Amino acid sequence: MLRKIRIGLAVVVWIAITLLFLDFTGVAHAWFGWLARIQFLPALLALNVGVVMALVVLTLLFGRVYCSVICPLGIMQDGIAWFGKKARRNRYGYSPAKNWLRYGVFVVFVIALVCGIGSLAALLAPYSSYGRIVQNLLGPVWAWGNNVLAYLAERAGSYAFYEVDVWVRAWTTFAVAAVTFVVIAVLAYRNGRTYCNTICPVGTLLGILSRFSLFRPVIDTSKCNGCGLCARNCKSACIDSKTHTVDFSRCVVCMDCVEKCHQHAISYTMRRRPAAVAEPSKQKTAAVSDDARRRFLGATVAVASASALHAADKTVDGGLAAITDKKKPERRTRIAPPGAVSLRHMAQHCTACQLCVAACPNGVLRPSGDLLTMMQPEASYERGYCRPECTKCSEVCPAGAIKLVDKADKSSIQIGHAVWVKANCVPLTDGVECGNCARHCPTGAIQMVPSDASDPDSVKIPVVNQERCIGCGACENLCPARPFSAIYVEGHEVHKYI
Repeated sequence: MLRKIRIGLAVVVWIAITLLFLDFTGVAHAWFGWLARIQFLPALLALNVGVVMALVVLTLLFGRVYCSVICPLGIMQDGIAWFGKKARRNRYGYSPAKNWLRYGVFVVFVIALVCGIGSLAALLAPYSSYGRIVQNLLGPVWAWGNNVLAYLAERAGSYAFYEVDVWVRAWTTFAVAAVTFVVIAVLAYRNGRTYCNTICPVGTLLGILSRFSLFRPVIDTSKCNGCGLCARNCKSACIDSKTHTVDFSRCVVCMDCVEKCHQHAISYTMRRRPAAVAEPSKQKTAAVSDDARRRFLGATVAVASASALHAADKTVDGGLAAITDKKKPERRTRIAPPGAVSLRHMAQHCTACQLCVAACPNGVLRPSGDLLTMMQPEASYERGYCRPECTKCSEVCPAGAIKLVDKADKSSIQIGHAVWVKANCVPLTDGVECGNCARHCPTGAIQMVPSDASDPDSVKIPVVNQERCIGCGACENLCPARPFSAIYVEGHEVHKYI
């Protein structure tokens, strides 16, 4: 019964979180956005003390329930492992914990967070990995399916669906997502929860806590007949049927062993003190070991808390002539979305989960290709611009990397400034009137003035008032010059209000 309840909850959570990364209407975020905020690493980086403490208490009470019910990557592995078990029953077996690898990866992860190497931390974070897999691999398929439905509905006289652009935001991130999925899928199909118990830093941290959990699977030696079914069905490889012991640091409380035991020798019950008294030397060793674990856990939490505290392209022509696609300009400073506060704040808090990229309705946000900030969101205006009335990215960010911004403040946050490129400007290259950038600037930061000061009738060119420009990119996006716009936005390292 417990296993069925666990599976039911896990399926609901998995579907809801998957929809967060696929839905482009905003409906899923209104209903299930809170599920992104209760993921462990985003909650830690957002300094959401209530959520972090709730997850810690949950683990101390019931073990690594988070890994089997709340973490979408863990649930995905369970699904893949289920197919593996269909191919061959009783396929698992006990294996000793590879603690050198678990704690080594965990230390690297913590160092990456402390040093602000977001790209490395994002590679290891489970929620971020799942977000990239869904957004990059399933997102285009989902959008394509929607477009097929929109086409069929239109032919039937219905407009219940509307077409959306199908495109890959960044090929680098797509490749990372594909490789991550293949590696995790192969490991899960062959060996179950190998990734969770050897690589995942969140699993390692919760594993330390779960050693002291109040409820846990316990083997009753008086009922056990030594058949080994529990070990052969444990996808965490944490049950040693020969010694009747369970490695609680790796157990994800999936309840498979409880259901498979025909003798009812395994039960999920409250921890009890062992009846036998250990030898003095063994007691001393265990005490030292527990002391070391507590010190390691304390140091880990302190370092992670300190880290947190300091912490493509659409064309518009209006005619039938072919138009060269726009190309991304070479910016000296990348553009962080409004609410990110600064590039440093973004690097320290962003988990590169791609939720903001998936939620952006204007096609502005995409993953960065820079080494140190790889897969973190940045703004680019080849497909659209950052509309002053849109605050989607700040509403969905679970890690506090993009702080919540209201619509009134959005128009006054300066994330960059426009730069005019004389060599590309249509009035000078083609000798025609334009003024697209000035007409569409929402803050009136661009004025058209005569190109020749001595001749009021000369063609007019744009002049940018950088004090009024907010860097929304409307000018860059709507500039008719190709392949590079005659006006583009240069990002600011620190945002400010104007």
